[in-house]
Amino acid sequence: MCGRYTLRSRGSAKFYGVPASQLPFLVPRYNIAPTQSVPVIVARGAERELATFQWGLIPSWSKEPKGLINARAETLRDKPSFSESFQRRRCLIPADGFYEFM
Repeated sequence: MCGRYTLRSRGSAKFYGVPASQLPFLVPRYNIAPTQSVPVIVARGAERELATFQWGLIPSWSKEPKGLINARAETLRDKPSFSESFQRRRCLIPADGFYEFM
């Protein structure tokens, strides 16, 4: 599981399907943490566009504003926290490195 990631340069991450005119000037980020705003690629019909989302998921049924940041691939479809998002609200997160603090 990933606790932090990097997006050091626009050239090292792939922005497939997003027109170059939509790509903002990206400042190198070496320690992107949960709850921070991050660039993502979302599908809008047949086209893709760049958007900014907050990293994390607060399930609709949660009583506390405490978010989740990771899901296990083998249980993603089954867990109530992630199943609806996995089926209906997907995005691509450009990154060029992942790491975890120990």
